[in-house]
Amino acid sequence: MNSETPLLRRMPIVAGWILLGLLWLLDVFAGRAPHYRWTIWLPIISGPLACAALLWSGRRPSVQVRAALVAGGSLALTVGIGVFAGPDGAGTWGLLEGVILLVLLSRAVWRVPRPRTAAVVAAALAVAAIVTPLRWATTHSQEAVGWFLLMALGVGLALAWGLRTRLLEEQRARDIAAVRQRQRLELAHDLHDFVAHHVTGIIVQANAALTLQHTAPEQVGPLLENISRSGSETLDSMRRLVRVLREDDHHGIRPGQLWAELGRLVSAFSGNEADTRLHIAAPALEVRLAPEVETSVHRVVQEALTNVRRHAPGAVVAVRVDVDGHRLRVEVHNTAPDVRHPGPVGGRGGFGLVGLRERVEAVEGALTAVPTDDGGWRVTADFPVLANVAGSLA
Repeated sequence: MNSETPLLRRMPIVAGWILLGLLWLLDVFAGRAPHYRWTIWLPIISGPLACAALLWSGRRPSVQVRAALVAGGSLALTVGIGVFAGPDGAGTWGLLEGVILLVLLSRAVWRVPRPRTAAVVAAALAVAAIVTPLRWATTHSQEAVGWFLLMALGVGLALAWGLRTRLLEEQRARDIAAVRQRQRLELAHDLHDFVAHHVTGIIVQANAALTLQHTAPEQVGPLLENISRSGSETLDSMRRLVRVLREDDHHGIRPGQLWAELGRLVSAFSGNEADTRLHIAAPALEVRLAPEVETSVHRVVQEALTNVRRHAPGAVVAVRVDVDGHRLRVEVHNTAPDVRHPGPVGGRGGFGLVGLRERVEAVEGALTAVPTDDGGWRVTADFPVLANVAGSLA
């Protein structure tokens, strides 16, 4: 499990703010030649305005609108200085504005949904960034050539970074879709097993009712009630899982064996020298669960323990199962690992948690996974129960 603290997650943001502040101070104190006149103050204003557009936290205006406004404003400022300031009053251009243009360029390539819109906005930002040294080309022609090349290189790097991030996001979306599909396939296989289990029981009880209808008619009523209940549970299972397909290599647990399977699962995990405890409260032993809920409970514990082994080796693990109202609550908590592990939460690339949530929600459950104050992690899931049956073990 990932034990990264909130302070570590905020450090890149703080470093970015410090960098932007230093660039603005450099714009303020650099190039204060007298012949620049009023144009010397333009970058001191344009840089923070562009920075505000970059750091705007609201959803509106959108990224493409803000990027287009910054690109248009920067181009207008470059043209305005060239037209109105003249060769003797050419102004400076700000490093802060240039960096913001490059960052917005990368973000536009990455986050603008439509490819054509992203290409147009990116082109405008690229042109605006490359031509900013024109503001002082007449008075610093040799230095301006170097800055032209540097900005062109920056544009290329920003484009490459934005394209890389966009491609990674698209690949991640495809991986998440594949994980969800795989969970649907596993649930579909469970559907086959659950329906076969229930239908077999219905057939046996129906045959018994036919046999007893003449010899012991008073026993037919309870059998018919059991048949009705089993049919309703089977129908509920099919309604939850009817849209998925079957996967051939899935190995689930049999209905009614959940607690024994959890015990074996935790014992196997503890066999790897991990300090693991399993606690199943008495009320949990007295509830009836739909078969697909049983397999989902087993999968939650299995996935959570797998994540502990992968991301928090040496941690102390506690698995608790209890009843909260009319819901079965499953909690897996691990302490901080002996050695900090940089791996992601929820399996490779975080997809294990995505697939797990897909599976839990498919059986009308809910899943949360949050870090704890002690540097560990807590995975909690709750599931619907069918009924309380005193003395039942499943």
